[in-house]
Amino acid sequence: MEWTEEAIAKLRTLWAEGLSTAEIGRRLNISKNAVVGKAHRLNLPPRPSPIRRTEGQTATRPSAPKRAQGPTLPPLSASIGSPAPSLRAIMPAPKSSQRATPCCWPIGEPGKSSFHFCNAAAATGKPYCEEHAGIAYVRVRDRREDAA
Repeated sequence: MEWTEEAIAKLRTLWAEGLSTAEIGRRLNISKNAVVGKAHRLNLPPRPSPIRRTEGQTATRPSAPKRAQGPTLPPLSASIGSPAPSLRAIMPAPKSSQRATPCCWPIGEPGKSSFHFCNAAAATGKPYCEEHAGIAYVRVRDRREDAA
């Protein structure tokens, strides 16, 4: 864009009126960035922040979280040459009094008073009991079976 004396005078006038850079750009049929760049080159006074603040209020930034003191992992030298501990060594053994995980197969329509979950003992490694696992987990058929 080539700035004419007339366009510069109009920019100075609109700037002095306090219009936003976007509005000045619309009125001059140029981009907001062109207005900002020319205003900067003309050393026009800076625009006030578009973020409204009350008198005497300053922007505050939340403080960073505190760093943990000391190492957070065991030293590397301790793990070299020694096998990693098994999950069973880290995790506590389950108590025999703990109830088996219940089956989470939904029964009924959600939102209705009759809606509930199966709650039978879930099969090992699955979220459902044996009956519902048979419905949920279907063996993928080989495509060659369909071709015959």
